[in-house]
Amino acid sequence: MSYHTRLSPLILALLVAHSQQAVAASPTDRGENPSTLIISAPVVSPLEVISSPKTPRQPLPASDGADYLKTIPGFAQIRNGGTNGDPVFRGMFGSRLRMLMNDSEMLGACGSRMDAPSSYLSPENFDVMTLTKGPQTVLWGPGNSAGTLRFDRLPPSFSAPGIKGEASLVMGSNQRQDQNADISLGNSQGYLRLTGNHAQSNDYQDGDGHRVPSKWKKWNSDIAIGWTPDDDTLLELTAGQGNGNARYAGRGMDGSQFKRQSLGLTFKKENISETFTELTSHLYYNNADHVMDNFSLRHPMAGMTMPMRSEVGRKTLGGRVMGTWQGDAAELRSGVDMQHNSHRRKFSGAWREDASFSDYGVFSELNTRLTPADHLISGVRADISQATDKRTPHTAHRHRVLPAGFLRIEHQPERSPVLLYAGLGYTERFPDYWELFSPTSGPDRQHTAFHSLKPEKTTQLDVGAKYQDKRLDAWLSAYIGWVDDFILFRYQPTQKRISQADNVDALIFGGEMGASYQLSDHWKVESSLSYAQANNRQAHRPLPQIPPLETRVGATWHTGNWQTTGLVRWVAAQHRIARNEGNVVGKDFGPSASFLILSANSRYQFTDTLAVTLGIDNLLNKTYSEHLNLAGNGSFGYSTNTPINEPGRSYWAKLSLTF
Repeated sequence: MSYHTRLSPLILALLVAHSQQAVAASPTDRGENPSTLIISAPVVSPLEVISSPKTPRQPLPASDGADYLKTIPGFAQIRNGGTNGDPVFRGMFGSRLRMLMNDSEMLGACGSRMDAPSSYLSPENFDVMTLTKGPQTVLWGPGNSAGTLRFDRLPPSFSAPGIKGEASLVMGSNQRQDQNADISLGNSQGYLRLTGNHAQSNDYQDGDGHRVPSKWKKWNSDIAIGWTPDDDTLLELTAGQGNGNARYAGRGMDGSQFKRQSLGLTFKKENISETFTELTSHLYYNNADHVMDNFSLRHPMAGMTMPMRSEVGRKTLGGRVMGTWQGDAAELRSGVDMQHNSHRRKFSGAWREDASFSDYGVFSELNTRLTPADHLISGVRADISQATDKRTPHTAHRHRVLPAGFLRIEHQPERSPVLLYAGLGYTERFPDYWELFSPTSGPDRQHTAFHSLKPEKTTQLDVGAKYQDKRLDAWLSAYIGWVDDFILFRYQPTQKRISQADNVDALIFGGEMGASYQLSDHWKVESSLSYAQANNRQAHRPLPQIPPLETRVGATWHTGNWQTTGLVRWVAAQHRIARNEGNVVGKDFGPSASFLILSANSRYQFTDTLAVTLGIDNLLNKTYSEHLNLAGNGSFGYSTNTPINEPGRSYWAKLSLTF
C-alpha cells in the first residue's frame, strides 16, 4: 500500500468529523481568522524574522523549503522547474546560509545540489521558522555569513488527556495535490506526535501555453515521542523518513529518488537553580540516499545521449549541549557542538566513501542590559573543521581553526515605538563539499580545489530600525560586508561541466525594508522592498548570481469571516552580471528582463476550526522567468542559455482544519 493511500483517508476522516462537530476551544487557541501571509515581515526585530509555515500564503502552498522562503524579503531561489530550487539570501548561496530542521542539519549528496537541503523539507510539518540575518549569532554552527535558518516543531503541551492537531488538503492547477496531517495526543506526562504529508504536481504551462518539464512527487512522515515528568523536563525521541522524485527542465538528469532517514534525541531541563536556568542537549542522525538518471522520468528523444544513472548518499551525525545562565542584568548561553558527515557513491552495487567532514565547536553568547533602553549582545565562537579526500588511494586531509564573533547594540526606550540596532560580525567559513569536490580544478587550474581553495572570511556591519504603533508598522534592515577569499565558480562558455573554483575578494551590500498600515477596521496595506549588490573587488565587476531589486505590495480586506487579499510583485531587470561565473548550481548567462505579477486569494473561516482559501497566481497569465535560472536543458528541446519560464495563470484551493 502506498503512502498516499495510507495518509489521505486519515485526513479525510478528520475533515468530515470535525466539519460536523467542532472541538471546543478559545479563539486564541484556534488562531481565529489568521491572516493570509503575503509578505513575511519581522515581528520583533528587523534582524530576526519569525513566521509560521502553517499559515496560508500566496503564491501556491510551498512544495519545499526554498519555495517557502521566497516569500520572505531578501530571498530568491535558483529555478530549475517545478520544485527543489536552491535558496539564495541577499545574493549569498549554499552553506553561507545554514538551514536546520529541529536543530538538525540535513545535507544533500548530489555534486550539483540537485537535492539541496531545502528539498528534504516540507514546511507545513513545522510550527515556526526563524531567520537570523548576517553573522549575528554564534549558537547554531560555523560559517553562517548570510544568516541562520531554523525550522522547528514545538513540543505539544497537555494539561489533561486529549488530542489536537491540524490537517489540510490542497488542490490546484497542473494536477497539484497536497495532503498534510499533524496530530498530537497525550497528557501531562507525555505525548505522541505524528506528522505527515504527500504532495505532487504535473508539468506546468507558462503564460504562452508551452509545457515546462516540472513533474514531481514527494512524501514525508515523522513521529515524536515525548516524556514530560514535570513542567521543567522534556525528553523527546524523533524518527522520520521521506522520499520523492522530480523532473527538471534545467538539468541533464532527473531526481528519481530523494530518500531521507532521520533520528533525533532531545533533553531539556529548565529552572535548575536561580542562576542556571536551562540545559538543552540534542543528538541527531540523518541519511540521504539520492538517485539521478536521464530515463525514468523523461521520454527518450532523438539524439538523446546514452542512459545514465548515479546513486550518491550522505550520512550526517551531530549533536550539541548548551546551558543558559541568568543574572540580574545579563543572560549567558554557552555550549559545544559537533558534526561529522560522510559522502559516498555506489559503484557496481557497493557503496564507497569518497569524502568526509568534521567540525567541533565551542560558543558563548552574552546579552547584557546596559540601561533600561539599551542591550549589548555579543558572542564568540571557535571551530576545528576538517575534510578528507578519499577519491584516490593517497588520502588527503585538510583542517583549519575557524574563529567567529559579533558585537551588537540594541536601543528601545520603554513604551517607545522605535527600535534601533547596529551590529558588527566576523566569521570564517570552511569550503563545503560542493566547493571542494565538484569543480574540475582549483585556483591554480592545475590541481583539484581540495588542496588550494581557501576559507571565506566575512566582516559585516548590520544595521536596522523598526517603528510600530497602532496603525503603522515599518522596518528597515541593511548591511555592508567585506568578504576576503570569496569562493567563486568559473565555467567554460560551452561546457558547464568544466569549472574552476577560485578565491576573490568581494564587497556586498544591500538591505530590506517594509511597512504595513491599517487604513481602517477592514483594510490593511503592506509593502516590502529588497535589494542586493555584490562586487568582485579584484576584477572590478559584479559578482554573479545576484537577484535584482524586488518589491511587493499587498492589500487585504477583512470583515467577519471573510478575508480577501491582492498581491502585486514587481521585479526589476538585472543587467549587472558576470557572464559564465556563478556557483556550483548556476551561472550568469545573460541579463534578465523586469516583470510584474498580480495574484489574489480569498479565505472564509467556516468555524473556529475549519477554513477554506482560494487563490489565483499570475492572474494576468504573464510569461516571465526569474533572473536566477539554470536555463533549459537540450534534452527537452531548449536552445543554449534559454531561461526556464515560470507557471502561467494557476488556480488553487486549500481546506484547513485545526482541532
